Amino acid sequence: MKSAAMRVAIFSLFLFTSCISNKKFEQAQNAARLVRDSLMSVNSTLQSSLNTCKDSTTAKDKMISNLQTQNALLKENNTQALTQLQNLSVITSTQAESIKKSMENIGVKDMYIMDLQREMAKKDSLNMALVMNLKGAIGNMADEDINIKVDKGVVFIDISDKLLFKSGSYDITQRAKEVLGKVATVLKNQPDLEFMVEGHTDSIPYKRPPLLDNWDLSVKRATAVVRVLQNEYGLSPYHITAAGRSEYQPVATNATAEGRALNRRTRIVILPQLDQFFKLLETK
Repeated sequence: MKSAAMRVAIFSLFLFTSCISNKKFEQAQNAARLVRDSLMSVNSTLQSSLNTCKDSTTAKDKMISNLQTQNALLKENNTQALTQLQNLSVITSTQAESIKKSMENIGVKDMYIMDLQREMAKKDSLNMALVMNLKGAIGNMADEDINIKVDKGVVFIDISDKLLFKSGSYDITQRAKEVLGKVATVLKNQPDLEFMVEGHTDSIPYKRPPLLDNWDLSVKRATAVVRVLQNEYGLSPYHITAAGRSEYQPVATNATAEGRALNRRTRIVILPQLDQFFKLLETK
């Protein structure tokens, strides 16, 4: 009995001891689990903070790099600006007096310009009056025979060779003398005018002794007109110039009969009075 009771008591003690050990083990496991979870949470927080620091460092590095680049550009710009200022200072030191005088003379130059503009306007008005007088004197003639115009401030009188000369000749026709007489009447009313008589031909080669080529023909036709204006209508030879242009200033193509007819012409050019123009440019 005693033996059986003792075995029961020992078994009961073992069970009781085992129960206590299991509870402690579970408690220990729970505690360990809490510690592990806490460590994982702390580790996660630390890793996140580390990543944030790394990102912030990268951003700061980029910012520093950008600032360094901007600083370098500013230094370069400052250097260029300094060089320009130095150059400007050299120009100013050597030319300041000249610039000052130029500024003082602006008013005088403006007066010159105004005088020139007035003279040009006056000249244009006289040219237009001359053209109207010429057209009025000549009357209703076909444009292909005689053309009067103003181009770039110069008066041109183009007379076709069909009207002035017989084909291949430099003898002036009677009808042409009547037209030249009307032109001379207008020109005589402007005794200070100077003019040039130009002979023009087409490109067909010309050689009839004593003339050798179109140069000779164009000059002979110009001098023939000049002699009529001088000898028959009394224009001053001191105001006349005769010139031959040959075939080298065409107004139309020489490939057609119509174009060649236009190119065969005598032109009277009213020369601008350059001496009066240059007097305006003289320093007063």
